[in-house]
Parts: sequence; structure tokens; C-alpha cells
Amino acid sequence: MTQITNREQLTAAVNAAIRKQKITDMHTHLYSPNFGELLLWGVDELLTYHYLVAEVMRWSDIPVEDFWKLSKQEQASLIWQKLFIEHSPISEACRGVLTTLQGFGLDIASRNLDEYRKYFSRFDSYSQVDRVLQLSNVDHVVMTNDPFDDRERPIWLSGTKPDPRFHAALRIDPLLNDYANTKHRLREWGYHVDDAWTQKSVDEVRRFLKDWIGRMNPVYMAVSLPYDFQYPDDSDRSRIITDCILPISRETGVPFALMIGVNRRVHPALGDAGDSVGKASIKPLEYMLSRYPENRFITTFLSRENQHELCVLGRKFRNLLIFGCWWFMNNPVIINEITRMRTELLGLSIVPQHSDARVLDQLIYKWSHSKEIIANVLIDKYNDILRTGWVIETAEIERDVADLFRNNFWRFVGRNDMVKYGE
Repeated sequence: MTQITNREQLTAAVNAAIRKQKITDMHTHLYSPNFGELLLWGVDELLTYHYLVAEVMRWSDIPVEDFWKLSKQEQASLIWQKLFIEHSPISEACRGVLTTLQGFGLDIASRNLDEYRKYFSRFDSYSQVDRVLQLSNVDHVVMTNDPFDDRERPIWLSGTKPDPRFHAALRIDPLLNDYANTKHRLREWGYHVDDAWTQKSVDEVRRFLKDWIGRMNPVYMAVSLPYDFQYPDDSDRSRIITDCILPISRETGVPFALMIGVNRRVHPALGDAGDSVGKASIKPLEYMLSRYPENRFITTFLSRENQHELCVLGRKFRNLLIFGCWWFMNNPVIINEITRMRTELLGLSIVPQHSDARVLDQLIYKWSHSKEIIANVLIDKYNDILRTGWVIETAEIERDVADLFRNNFWRFVGRNDMVKYGE
């Protein structure tokens, strides 16, 4: 083992450890390549990412409804013209496109969108997955898998299995956020739930969850919740959480992931780009953690204002894993602030980041940008203890980095077979 004695050595050791560390991306909206068109990739998908759709509307006078009538390529061309040619692309979403194209070795100075399109046309989804995972140094990806999605559901029912590098997460938003309508679909599929919340309804919803856990083998169950989420209360959502989600989570060992703080459809015409954020109450999570100590919870909040409370709560409950800078939090200035706060309050017991990528190629920029920030935070924090006389070994840094980017997640979800140090 090599002993670190000064900041210069420390900087080199941290950067080297992060550069070579394989990453488990624990929350994405990506799909295994055998899921066909559900896996998005290529420059036109990068440019029509919903962040950029919202941004282009600040510069373009095109009516929203007319924008959606354009083809994907036409939308991408408009965004390229307005955000990259007519104005400098300095937003994080624009910079991300450039970092991604740079990662593929393309000539960014040319500004030639047609040439970029021509480049991507040379590949298929299978080869693209291999290239992107190699370039981003990601070797395991957790998907978001919705059994209520009519495009995705038949793929699972056919018995298909994802690429072994891609792991399922059972998404249950319709079950928890829209049960009044979802129960009719459950009946169509042979789950005999009653109109009222009866023991029969409980049993059938549990059967539905166990069926899909058996089918997907998910690493966790997940839901995105509104900023005004309350628990417990007199609602279908609370009843389903109490009577079904939490018991099944304990029984199967599949943790429950809660992503809290969405303010849906502030601008409905923008579609996915029309959602916003709201400060949430920490009390529902606090109740679950204390009331159900045998359950494991994976949590992130969307509002910056919730982050300090979440960190303090994390100090009290070891059945909570705090992860990532989600959605509107995924900006460098906030990633820096929140990662520093979390390491100061929780040490190395977190998952500092996930990509939340909706387009495969985004793995390149989301991890490149985040790793640089996380490295700087670690260098500062290690340097703080180095100045006290504490001795740091390179192997200890490599261990810590492996925990942050891989092992903390796999341990928490009970997959110790995936815990790995070194090459």
C-alpha cells in the first residue's frame, strides 16, 4: 500500500481511483437492448431530452402544440439551432450534449449536426450499449420497469430476460398514485380486487406484486411521489403502502424506493418537460423508518430545501439509504453542495449519484460531470483529515470509492455477491 502524505499525492490517488472504478448506476430510465425501441439513443434523442424541450421554449416562438407536430429530427434541428447556434450552449443540459459528442470523439468545433447524425447511423442498439458502457465505465444499470406500461408489459410477459448488465426496478406509480383507475386494469388482468378496500383487495394486490417480483427479479420497488405526499392518511395510497408494499418488501427482501417532491404538470402542454418541484414534508419518511425498522428504504428528494433534513434523518436510521441528486438537483452547483453536506453528516454511507438517464448516451456526460465534482469533494475531505496527522493509504481510497460508486448499493439491496473491490 502507498501512503499519502500531501495534497498533490492525494489528488492523484483520488482521481485515479475514480477513473478506474466501475460504476453501478442505480437509477435510470434506460432499457436493455433487447427491449427494442424503448431504449433511446442517438443525437436526435439527446437533443429532444425533455430538459432541452423546456429550454428551447424560452427562445423559440413556436407554439407548443406545433412543436409536438414536428418529427423527432425536426424537433432536434430546431433545438440545435436555437440553443447551440443562435445562443451559446452553457446550460447543464446543453453542455451535456457536447460532452457526450466529445466522448464519442466527434468534432465539436464543426457544429455539424448532419455529420453527428451520420456517425450514429453506423451503429445498432446492441453495439451502442457496449460502446456507451465502456466509455462511461458503467458496468451495471438499474432500469425503471413499469408493468402498467402497455409497451413494456408484453415484453416481460413473453418471458424475455434483460442483458445481465441491466437490472429491473419494479415501478409502482400507477398502483400508488392512481389506484381508482388502476384497479380496473388489475381486474382485466385477473386480479379480483373489490371496489372497496377489503381483505380480498389486499390479497390480490399482494399477489400482483409477488407475480411481478417473480417475473422481473427487481433490485427494488420504486415510486415517484408528489411534494404533498402524506403518510399515513385516509387514502388508497396509504392503505396500499401499509397493507401491501411494506409487507411484501419485508417478505421478499426487495427494498422500497421513494423519490419524493414532484409537482406534476405545472405546464401540461409540455408533457414530460412540464413537471416542476415542491418542498415536501420529511414526516412520512420518518414515520416509515421508525414504525417499520425491519423494512429497508431507498430515498431521494427533489427539492434542495429538503436535503438537510434528509441527511439528519439518515443519521438516525440505518434502514435508510440516501441516493443521488435527482432530476432538478442534477446540476453541478447543487451536486457539489449536497455531496459535501452528505459526506460531512453521513460519511461514506451514501450513494452519491445516479444518472437518471433517459437516453443511453447520457451516461457519458452525466457520469463525467458528476465524477469530477465527487472527486473534488473527496479530495477536500481527505485533506481535512490528512492535516490532523491521520495516515491515508491508496488502498483505503480505492475501497471508499468502490463503496460509493458500487458496493453501498449492492449491500443495501442484499446482493452481497455483487460487492467487489479492485479490478
